[in-house]
Amino acid sequence: MSADHEQHRLFLPLVFVGGLIFGFGLGFSQMAQPEVVLSFLQFEDFGLLFVMFGAAVVTGITFFGVKQLRSTAPLTGAVYGRRLKTLDKNVVIGGGIFGVGWGLSGICPGAAYASLGIGNYAILWGIAGMFIGAYIQGFWRSTRADHGLPAATAD
Repeated sequence: MSADHEQHRLFLPLVFVGGLIFGFGLGFSQMAQPEVVLSFLQFEDFGLLFVMFGAAVVTGITFFGVKQLRSTAPLTGAVYGRRLKTLDKNVVIGGGIFGVGWGLSGICPGAAYASLGIGNYAILWGIAGMFIGAYIQGFWRSTRADHGLPAATAD
């Protein structure tokens, strides 16, 4: 968000409520249970495919429909636009690392937090790993920048 746009006072409370609804949906659809996710990744249970398809349909309709109705975001005033990321080695390597982490833990980052809400406290190890990995990547990027070496650009 640029400095030109003032955040509406309800922006953060609505983000929080949206997160609660998202987390409830993950718990309700059982996506917050690593066993269910691993069954999906092992091609044994395709129920999560329907959950993800439903989410993709709602998201697609929303992204298309909102741009037809409004040119700016209602709570920030920022102009809607696409942010494209080129497919380079950093995207491929990062996606691979993300996928391995997802496969090892049986849960993606968003669902990991929702998993805490259903009592899966062992997932704290996975969440700690996510934070450590993000710290290492940030440290690596800043070290490369300090030495004048090319680092991946920020989104």
